[in-house]
Amino acid sequence: MTSHLLAPLDLAFWNMESAEHPMHLGALGVFTAQSPSAAAHAADLLAARAAAVPGLRMRIRDVWPLGFPTAFGGAAREPDPDFDPLDHVTLGAPTADFQAEAGRLMQRPLERGRPPWEVHVLPGQDGLSFAVLFKFHHALADGLRALTLAAAVLDPMDMPAPRPRPVEPPRGLVLPDVRTLPNVLRGVLAGALSDVGRALDIGASVALSTLDVRSSAALTAGSTGTRRTAGVVIDLDDVHRVRKVVGGTVNDVLIAVVAGALRRWLDERGDGSEGVAPRALIPVSKRRPRTAHPQGNRLSGYLMRLPVSDPDPLRRLATVRAAMDRNKDAGPNRGPGAVALLADHVPALGHRLGGPLVGQAARLWFDILVTSVPLPSIGLKLGGNPVTAVYPFAPLARGQSLAVAISTYRGRVHYGLVADAHAVPDLDRLARALTEEVETLITACEA
Repeated sequence: MTSHLLAPLDLAFWNMESAEHPMHLGALGVFTAQSPSAAAHAADLLAARAAAVPGLRMRIRDVWPLGFPTAFGGAAREPDPDFDPLDHVTLGAPTADFQAEAGRLMQRPLERGRPPWEVHVLPGQDGLSFAVLFKFHHALADGLRALTLAAAVLDPMDMPAPRPRPVEPPRGLVLPDVRTLPNVLRGVLAGALSDVGRALDIGASVALSTLDVRSSAALTAGSTGTRRTAGVVIDLDDVHRVRKVVGGTVNDVLIAVVAGALRRWLDERGDGSEGVAPRALIPVSKRRPRTAHPQGNRLSGYLMRLPVSDPDPLRRLATVRAAMDRNKDAGPNRGPGAVALLADHVPALGHRLGGPLVGQAARLWFDILVTSVPLPSIGLKLGGNPVTAVYPFAPLARGQSLAVAISTYRGRVHYGLVADAHAVPDLDRLARALTEEVETLITACEA
């Protein structure tokens, strides 16, 4: 294994992080225990298998080479010579509430001096189940890449091997004449600040274009660094019942369910939904599931207003469908949702200097993240213990209090909710609202 410079978007995620705003993805898998020692055996298996996965050995290290301007101030992904999987896999105490433990663990940043991932095995108090929380830094992986890494430590699956992809060569370093080094450094610094400024200007213009739409204080409250998680499971057949009547895609229905649940939740907590249309960022993967091996992120995104204020559930779904159709027609490389692509045009030093500013500016671009991560349809197991549920968790952007991630697994849809625990103390109420919104849509379709 060799060292490779981080791609621009990976570097952006690495530099946006702070102690109060950790930038890691998560997934909570719940397993049926086949024996009383299943959880302990699972922890041993995970550590042993992690040792054989090259991608899990990679740490991220800041680099200051003399190759200007592309690499100066960047970071590299490289093998950790002291890698020990036992430092990354822990067996927790028995618990009766997997989500409560997941929230506590999600608020803790990953250690940056070693490969940025963790696995926590949580035995169930009943002895009949256990859970595994996977955490991957967003600079290490996007959703599909994280799925590939997690699958590598689960039981082998009878699935087609991913197509080989050419390994991206390390970015070349062009050494300047040392006599001109001060001038080069000044040029790099000026260019970096200029590019960061242009990126923030574009983000501000996106924000100004939606100032006529009200968000909600519940979604944009100041962050405290605390985390709470919740999970919701709905039947995929119910989603198809709605889709077959109204049209569109499964994802259209799932996003509309989020909009309706937010409306119900805001009204119940007394905040009111009238005039509310929060801006949702819908990430779009630019890699295929079978070619998920390249490290780092391959992402763009769509930006849309969730029709929270509309009282009619079918009109809400029609609005979501129309917005998604417009986004797809434009493509993931155009429109305000493609702000993530600006990372490619900012030099490494710009990401280092502007990372905190970009993190703060995220609240100008969108109010809530709604992301989908596909899972294989084949049953997943660990040590022969079958997976019964998988709840994906997304990171919270600075100044935002709620993120929604969605996975479909074996005929069921799993919503994973992550919230700031102080800003959203009633996350369980929102979770119930998701289930109630599905029932509302079914009733509306049958009327």
